[in-house]
Amino acid sequence: MDRVPALYALLIGRPVSLYAAAVLRIGYGLLYLVFLLREFPHRDEIWGPGSPWTPALARALFDQTGWASVLTLSDSRAYFEFCYAAAVATSALFMLGWRTRAVSVLFAAVVASFHARAIFMTDGGDNLILLMAVYLVFTACGRRWSLDARRAALRAAAGKGEGHRPARGAAALRCHVRDARLTAVTVLHNCGMLVIAAQVCFLYGSAGLYKVQGGTWGNGTALHYALNLHLFQPWPALSGMVDEHEVLITAACYLTVLLQVAFPFVLFGRLKYPVLAMLLVMHVSIAVLMGLPLFSAAMIVADAVFLPDGFYRSLAGWWRRATRRGGAADTAPPPRTEATLVPVQAAPTA
Repeated sequence: MDRVPALYALLIGRPVSLYAAAVLRIGYGLLYLVFLLREFPHRDEIWGPGSPWTPALARALFDQTGWASVLTLSDSRAYFEFCYAAAVATSALFMLGWRTRAVSVLFAAVVASFHARAIFMTDGGDNLILLMAVYLVFTACGRRWSLDARRAALRAAAGKGEGHRPARGAAALRCHVRDARLTAVTVLHNCGMLVIAAQVCFLYGSAGLYKVQGGTWGNGTALHYALNLHLFQPWPALSGMVDEHEVLITAACYLTVLLQVAFPFVLFGRLKYPVLAMLLVMHVSIAVLMGLPLFSAAMIVADAVFLPDGFYRSLAGWWRRATRRGGAADTAPPPRTEATLVPVQAAPTA
């Protein structure tokens, strides 16, 4: 029973994993921005009025499934081009963290609309991006490493030294409303981060258990067959070279199943760090050998939710020291302002 007050305090006390939420925002915003720019020459064939999957067919499917997309509101090419430009701008603004609360809703709507419009042209990565875009709407993902955080820090620095009078009357009511709002934001953020972590655990666990049921994973030949699928051979020579190492392929099969099944059980100890490193290697291998960069990148960004804020603060400190050393030979370092650009955060949690 002693854990109940601790969990309650953790839920409403302060927002946790703010840096991890910022990494998710930057990662998925950048990933979808690159995706839209990469498919720019093919946008009409995939999502536009000239697609084989016409807007009329998409609307007929929406009537059965309940999905919706802003791209099917009009068959006009000018309207589609406007929506595409707006999607690119929204992804960029979401990545930068500008007016994040409103832009996060727009980003989720963009991802859902483009996903629904080309529902039969997916590779699993856009499914995960869609889920994460919805979850990030409920998080405070703009409080770190964002334009919003910079603006708030500069505003707080400009307000230093101003006296604060005791709140009375309407001012006291506004203070209570503000406190209630901050508590609600904290609860939504913490619940959102918990759901994101649970989603990733469920994804890995279910994938591992599904592989256990397959005979090819049990005898260590699953990756051999995957490497010989012509649909997933961006570099056939490289796939053939890797396939020649039978022992390595068999070991990789068993290690993949072990990592995915064990993943939800190693998150509360230091063993999660080597597991995350091996998963990183696995996803990079999938991107290179099977030609699934969107899926692999989406999974790598999702794994970032399990790294503590102390890790990201260490990276930021290392980056500042590296850039300071690089510029020291040219000019004297300017007065330090980093402390005013990033709001102070309490002790990190694992």
